Amino acid sequence: MKKGEMVIAVITVPLDYLALVSAGLFSYWLRYLPSLQEARPIIFNLPFEIYAIWVFIIAFVWMLIFALSGMYEISGNKRLQNEATKIIFACSVGILAIILALFSSRQLFSSRFIILAAWICSILFIGFERLIIRLIQRSLYRRGIGVHRVAIIGNGSLGESLLEELSQKPTLGYKVIRRFSVVNDDTIAELRKNKNDLDEIIQLDHNISRNDALRLIAFANENNLAYKYAADLLESRVVNLEIEAIAGIPILEIKKTPLDGWGRVFKRVFDIFFSLMFIVLFSPVFLAAILLIKFDTPGPVLFKYKRVREKGKTFDFIKFRSMYDGSHQLRYDKGFLAANKNLREGSPMIKIKDDPRITTAGKILRRWSIDELPQLFLVLTGKMSLIGPRPHEKEEVDNYQGRHKKVLSIKPGITGLAQISGRSDLDFEEEIRLDTYYIENWSIMLDISILLRTPLAVLRKRETL
Repeated sequence: MKKGEMVIAVITVPLDYLALVSAGLFSYWLRYLPSLQEARPIIFNLPFEIYAIWVFIIAFVWMLIFALSGMYEISGNKRLQNEATKIIFACSVGILAIILALFSSRQLFSSRFIILAAWICSILFIGFERLIIRLIQRSLYRRGIGVHRVAIIGNGSLGESLLEELSQKPTLGYKVIRRFSVVNDDTIAELRKNKNDLDEIIQLDHNISRNDALRLIAFANENNLAYKYAADLLESRVVNLEIEAIAGIPILEIKKTPLDGWGRVFKRVFDIFFSLMFIVLFSPVFLAAILLIKFDTPGPVLFKYKRVREKGKTFDFIKFRSMYDGSHQLRYDKGFLAANKNLREGSPMIKIKDDPRITTAGKILRRWSIDELPQLFLVLTGKMSLIGPRPHEKEEVDNYQGRHKKVLSIKPGITGLAQISGRSDLDFEEEIRLDTYYIENWSIMLDISILLRTPLAVLRKRETL
C-alpha cells in the first residue's frame, strides 16, 4: 500500500461528509426557490435551523453506510464504473433508510421534493467530489508521484501486453523499473540491488518452478515488497475470481458472472422498479398498439410462443403480433426459406430479408420496437430481465456450439449490449461476443448505461431483432 493512497483515503472521508451536508442544505434551498414555490406552495413547517441539525446527523449515519458499502477501500486503481455503482447504491440505501425512519416513527414530512432532491444531489455531489480526487490522483501519477514501482518477472504475450498497457496509461499508477525473463541467482542479485527503488514484484511467467516462485515470495517478504501473481488460467483472461478456504486450503473459483450472489438481488430490484415504471409510462402506447393490430388484420393481439431462457429452460415469450396469424412456422419451411433470403445464413439464427409475413401494422410496431413492450410483464414476473442476451427459439438454440451456450447462464433481456451496438445488423458471432462481455462484466452502472442508450438505438433506422 502506498502512503499516498492512504492519505487520499483519509482525506476522502471528511470531503464525503462535506459533500453530503452540502447536498442536504442545497436541497432545502432548492425547495424555497420562488419559481418552485409558485408552482407548488410550501405546506410543511420545518425551520432551517432544525433541518440543518438533522442534516449533520444524517450525514454521519450515511458515512457509516458508505464504509459498509466499501467506498473507503484503500486502492490506487479503482475502476470508475465500480466506484460510481457504489456511490449510487450507498446513497440509495441512505435515502431509503430516511424514508423507513420517517414511516416507522409516524412523522409527517410532506416535502417529497426535498427527499428526492437530496437523493439526486448526494449522488451528484459525491460523484463530483470523487471525480476531482481521481483527476488529482491521475495528475500526480503522470508526474511520477505516488506510482507503484514494479519489477516484472516473465516474457511472452502476457508480459508484453502488461508492459504496453502500463506504458500507454501512466494514470494507472504503475512504473516498470526492471523486467526479468527468468528467475536465477542473477535475478535475485539484481532485485536486491534495486530493492530500494521497488514497491512490488509481479510474476507473469506461469512456467516458473515452485522453488523459484518461493524464492521471489521470500525476497518480497524480506524486503517489505508486495508480491503479485497473474493467474492466466486455461490460457484465457479470467476476470471474476473468488478465493475461499476449504479445510485451510485456498481454492480459486472462476465466477461465470458478477450476477452471482448479491448482484442477482440488485438486478432483480432494478428490474421490478423500472418494469413497473415503464408499464405505467407506456400504457397509452399499449392501448394504441392494441387498436392498431385489431383494425389491421384478423387474429390475436398478442403472439405467444416458446423461447429458451437461462439454464436451457423454455418459457412463453410474448410480443404484440406483427405477422399474419399462423405465419410464424413458415420460417422453418424449406420452400419458404429457399424463396426468401436468410440474412443470418451460416448461423443458428434465421432472419428473413423483407419478410413477407409482416403486416402493415407490424412494420410500424417493429420499426419502433413497440412489439417488444409486453415483455415488460415477463420482467415483472421474473422470467426475463430488462437487460440481458435476447432469448432465441429452441430450434435455434439446438444449433448452438459450446461457446455460444454461455448466454444461457443468465436471464434473457428485452434489450442488451448487442442490441444497442447494432441491433439486427450484427452477425451472430459478434452478438455472442457482446453478450458474453456483458455477462462477465455486469454492473448496475452498465445496466443503466444500456437502458439510457436503448432509445437512441431505436431511433436509428435499423430493423429490430
